[in-house]
Amino acid sequence: MKITVETNVKAPIEKVWADWNDPRAVEQWNTPSPDWYTPRASVDLREGGKFASRMEARDGSMGFDFEGTYTRVEPQRFIEYSMADGREVQVEFIAGTDAVTVRETFDAENVYPPEHQRQGWQAILESFARFVEKRA
Repeated sequence: MKITVETNVKAPIEKVWADWNDPRAVEQWNTPSPDWYTPRASVDLREGGKFASRMEARDGSMGFDFEGTYTRVEPQRFIEYSMADGREVQVEFIAGTDAVTVRETFDAENVYPPEHQRQGWQAILESFARFVEKRA
């Protein structure tokens, strides 16, 4: 099952692309809510390159690693990657006149209900939009 989430970011495509792919920026925006954070991230943005991030609850109760390999990169337009568990993700960057639409489509996993997954990914995407817009 595929799930799609999207948001509009009121910033130039160059800024949206840069903040999506800068590991220091990822550490700032990669969170679904204030009680989570990303203590580390790495990005090797090229086909065959790897990425990784660690997300943890601020109270130390849980955490998980998110990692994968880029399979297709079209600068300022499209990223595709395979996660470590084999699921695939496509990220589209669609530049408009006053905003960039960022759309993620991903394979659902089998542990959590699809709506729970959609809500979590959407919350992270909204966190990204807020982060970029504050800095634009």
